[in-house]
Amino acid sequence: LVAAGRDDKYKAVIGDAVEFLKKLQWDDGEGKTEADDYYGGAGYDSKSRPDLSNTQFFLDALKAAGVPPSDPAYKKALVFVSRCQNLKTEANDKPWAGKINDGSFIYTAASGGVTKVVDAPLDDGSLPGYASMTYAGIKSMIYCGLTKKDDRVKKAFEWIQKHYSVDKNAGMPEKRAHWGLYYYYHTMAKSLDTLGVDYVVDDKGVKHDWRKDITEALARRQTTDGSFQNDSANWMEADQNLVTGYALMALSYCRPKSK
Repeated sequence: LVAAGRDDKYKAVIGDAVEFLKKLQWDDGEGKTEADDYYGGAGYDSKSRPDLSNTQFFLDALKAAGVPPSDPAYKKALVFVSRCQNLKTEANDKPWAGKINDGSFIYTAASGGVTKVVDAPLDDGSLPGYASMTYAGIKSMIYCGLTKKDDRVKKAFEWIQKHYSVDKNAGMPEKRAHWGLYYYYHTMAKSLDTLGVDYVVDDKGVKHDWRKDITEALARRQTTDGSFQNDSANWMEADQNLVTGYALMALSYCRPKSK
């Protein structure tokens, strides 16, 4: 509706939608204080446990609708997003945060912490992060007002540099490497575009043109009828409509920069 550019027709609808979304955010309206691990996050509805995936889309919508950075919803969201990071800071005192301490992000800090890399915490209680959520975390932190100079953003980007890939959802074990692959492409592209970086230099010093890399990776995976389909059915990615949508959204950020 925002992209339609029809304020005369949709401004009120967009405003109502923003207010609806804000009511879905876990805060004092649901009896949650900042000490609660649900606080600031968004789930599938007003009763679902919050997670970083839904929270990033929640923030995408606020940003697209022109909600100003000063809005309290961003400040609340930053509390939740920061707690999803494998990084021990004043913003994250969760017991697992400093065990790996590599800057990666997990699926949710709620309910004691959940990652999709493993089905249960490792023996030491740690929760390994993975790329799609790390890109989601970076983008969400930028939307919430942090800069590239903030240690949380820097550590997350260092993890991305170490695990740069357009062949898999990095951080996942081999048997889960293609889980959410097209979701990953979209989140990766939008995150790097939001960061304003044209290249990612990996931990070996290799410089990657991420726009070119994602475009070529998608071209290799496109079927003869023009659609896309994941070889992994997890997270609904056997649905050609869904993953083709993800692919098109990813490509919208991959147009070569004009010189």
